[in-house]
Amino acid sequence: MNKTQLVDALAAKTGLKKKDATAAVDAVFAAITEAMVAGDKVQVTGFGSFAVKRREARTGRNPHTKQEIKIPASNHCTFSASKTLKEAINK
Repeated sequence: MNKTQLVDALAAKTGLKKKDATAAVDAVFAAITEAMVAGDKVQVTGFGSFAVKRREARTGRNPHTKQEIKIPASNHCTFSASKTLKEAINK
């Protein structure tokens, strides 16, 4: 499912116009993004949680030349599904 399909599903289930459903989806994504940029964990009960984790700098290897390269530290996003979501998927 992509964003357009998500907007269509939201509009169908709630009776909102597509314009309003798009605004709602964009607002949710923006709120999650802002919280994660601030370093906060976002928990949605019954769905899962989003968190930012730190990946430390490390030494890697270029597979083509076998030369060592330095990989800088970075942040990455993680998602953990809730028990409810896992059970729904595995029915």
